[in-house]
Amino acid sequence: MEIENIKKAFEVWDENASRSVKKRPEREHLPEQRIYTPLDSEGLDYLSDIGFPGEYPFTRGVQPTMYRGRLWTMRQYAGFATSEESNARYKYLLEQGQTGLSCAFDLPTQIGYDSDDPIAEGEVGKVGVAIDSLRDMEILFDGIDLGKVSTSMTINAPAAVLLAMYIAVAKKQGVPSEQLKGTIQNDILKEYAARGTYIFPPKPSMRLITDIFRYCSKRVPLWNTISISGYHIREAGSTAAQELAFTIANGIAYVQAAIDAGLDVDDFAGRLSFFWNAHNNVLEEVCKFRASRKIWSKIMKERFGAKKTKSLALRFHTQTAGSMLTAQQPDNNIVRVTLQTVAAVLGGTQSLHTNSRDEALALPTEDSVRTALRTQQIVAFESGLADVIDPLAGSYYIESLTSKLEKEALEYIDKIDKLGGAVAAIENGYVQKEIQDSAYAWQKEIENEERIIVGVNKFTIEEPPAENLLRIDESAEKSQREKLKKLKAERNSDEVKDSLYNLRIKCENEKEELMPAIIRCVESYATLGEICGVMREVFGEYSPHTAL
Repeated sequence: MEIENIKKAFEVWDENASRSVKKRPEREHLPEQRIYTPLDSEGLDYLSDIGFPGEYPFTRGVQPTMYRGRLWTMRQYAGFATSEESNARYKYLLEQGQTGLSCAFDLPTQIGYDSDDPIAEGEVGKVGVAIDSLRDMEILFDGIDLGKVSTSMTINAPAAVLLAMYIAVAKKQGVPSEQLKGTIQNDILKEYAARGTYIFPPKPSMRLITDIFRYCSKRVPLWNTISISGYHIREAGSTAAQELAFTIANGIAYVQAAIDAGLDVDDFAGRLSFFWNAHNNVLEEVCKFRASRKIWSKIMKERFGAKKTKSLALRFHTQTAGSMLTAQQPDNNIVRVTLQTVAAVLGGTQSLHTNSRDEALALPTEDSVRTALRTQQIVAFESGLADVIDPLAGSYYIESLTSKLEKEALEYIDKIDKLGGAVAAIENGYVQKEIQDSAYAWQKEIENEERIIVGVNKFTIEEPPAENLLRIDESAEKSQREKLKKLKAERNSDEVKDSLYNLRIKCENEKEELMPAIIRCVESYATLGEICGVMREVFGEYSPHTAL
C-alpha cells in the first residue's frame, strides 16, 4: 500500500474510532498511539535495519537459530541457611529439570563478613546461603560435577573471593579451570547506585573487576566474568529506558577500565554478560531486550573498535520482577511471573530465573519453586513461543517502541558521558536521583489508582495470614558459627598468615595481579572475612553519596 493510501485509510479509521473511544482514568499508561502503522516505523525500510538473528546489530537475537537450536538455560536462584541445606535444594532443582545453578548468598557473605562477626548477628543464612570458607563451598557443591553444570553466583564486592573458592572446589573435584562454565555478577557500580552491598571505593573495586577479566581470559576462558545488572536498577524503581541506559553506561565504564588496564577489548568482551529485569508490561519488556542488543553492539563496534562477533553480541540472563510480586493474593503472582516469562522468551534471553509465588512473604518453599520452574518448562515445551525466532519482529508497534527505547537510552548515556561517565554520575548522585524520582512517580500513580495493581489497590479481598512459608531456623546461625570455629582450630595457621600477608603486599602494589593471591588464601582456608578484612585495611571502605 502506498504512503498516501495508508494516510487516507488511517484518517478514516481514526475518525471512526474516536467516536467510540471511552477514556479510562486508570489506563494513563497506554502507548502514545492507539494503533501503529508503517508510518510510525521511521519509513518502510525498517526491516532491513534490524537485520537477522545472530548478525550485527543482533536486534533479533544473538544466535542464528535461537531456541530452535537450544532452549535458554533454566537457572533458578536458590540458597538459604547452611551449605548442607542449599546443596539439597540444588540437587532437588536439578532433579526437577533445572539446567543451571544460581547461588544466592546471605547478606554477611555479600558484604565480606564471616558468620561469627558481631555485624552478622541475626542475618546468617537468612536471604541466601552462608559461605565463610572453602569448606562451606565444598559442601555446597558436594555431589555436583562442576565440569558438567554451569553456575551463576550473585556476588559483587567479594566476587573475586567466591570465584576463587569455586575454582578451588573444581580443582579438588579434578575439573580444570579451563572447563568451568558460569557467571559471577561482579557488578559494583549498580551496588553504589541501587542495591547497597558494596565494600570498597570505586577505584580498588574497578581494579578487582579488571583483574578478574585478565585472570579469566587466560585461565578460565569459558567463564562470564561479569553480569552487568539492570535488574536491581529496575527493582529500585527505574523506568525501562533508565534500566537500559544506566546499565549500559556501567558496561561502558567496565570496558574502558579494562582497556585502560592494558587489556585488548576482544580478549575479554566476549565474556561480558548482562542481567535484565522482566517487568509487567510484556511488549515494552520485549522491546527493551531487543533494544539492548542493538545499543550494545553499536557501542562496542563504534566506540571501542571491537571486531569479534562475540565481543559485539549482548548475551543476558533474565529474572522476573521481584518488586512486582505482591504479598496480597500471592497466587496472582503465578500469573504475573508467567507473563514476565513470556516477555523474556519473546525478547530472546539466554537464561532465566522465574520467581516463586510466595517470595513477597518469605524464601520460596519446594512446592512454590517447583511451580516457578514448571512455568518455564510449560512456556518452553507447550506454548510454541520457542519455535519461531523473534516472532514479533516487523510489528509496527514493536519496531516503533524498540526504536523509542533505544533513543531514550542513548540520550541518557550521552548525558552520563557529559558528566564524566558512570562512576562520576553515581558519585555526584545523578543516577540515584533519577531512579528515586521514577520510583516516587510510580508509587504516586498506585496511590492515586492511575496504575492498577490487582489485589493491592483494586480487586482486594480479606485474607487470612499466609501459611506454609519457609522459615529459616535460628539454629542455622549457631551451626554455621560452630563449623567456623572448628575450621579455625583445624587449619594450618601459619599457612593462613602467610597467604594473607602475601595478599596484603599484592594489594599495596597497584601493578600486581590479585587473583592468584586470593586463590592462595582460599586454598589455605583463610575465611571470607579475613580476606576481605585485609583488602578493607588496604583499600578502605566506600561511603555512599547522600546529597541527592
